[in-house]
Amino acid sequence: MWSTLQKYAEYNIWANDRLLNHLNQLPGEAPAQALKLFSHLLNAQAIWIARMTDTVSPVKVWQEHSLEQLRQLHEDTSNKLYDLLKNADIEEFNREIKYTNSQGLEYTNRVCDIFTHVFNHCTYHRAQVATNLRQNGFEPINTDYITYVRIKTGQPV
Repeated sequence: MWSTLQKYAEYNIWANDRLLNHLNQLPGEAPAQALKLFSHLLNAQAIWIARMTDTVSPVKVWQEHSLEQLRQLHEDTSNKLYDLLKNADIEEFNREIKYTNSQGLEYTNRVCDIFTHVFNHCTYHRAQVATNLRQNGFEPINTDYITYVRIKTGQPV
């Protein structure tokens, strides 16, 4: 399980970075909804990190950020997720986290399931950003996992 999650953590860093670079290079301003969705994606990473480390999240779930703030939040959270994963052992993967979600409901989940959720959640919202970009007349960037693997292994894309 660790190697698969490590691949997803590395992919997540790549995909978030690729999307941020694309948003920065758009001819004109990035659509507000695309920024809102990407803000949510990175906020969620920060919130899950706070839950796993028993700290207070620096952001709220739907807090919006500028592109510059998104860059910093990505660098802080995407890399932190990777570091937490890299340093986790089987005991940590199976550790249960008790937390209260943004609606005030209490849950308990294992760390390994949280990691799986976070990476899946990010992919879901990157796809929403791509859809929003297309709806606003911009060509989205490909952030598919297989594209990441192809680039990483030197294959043409």
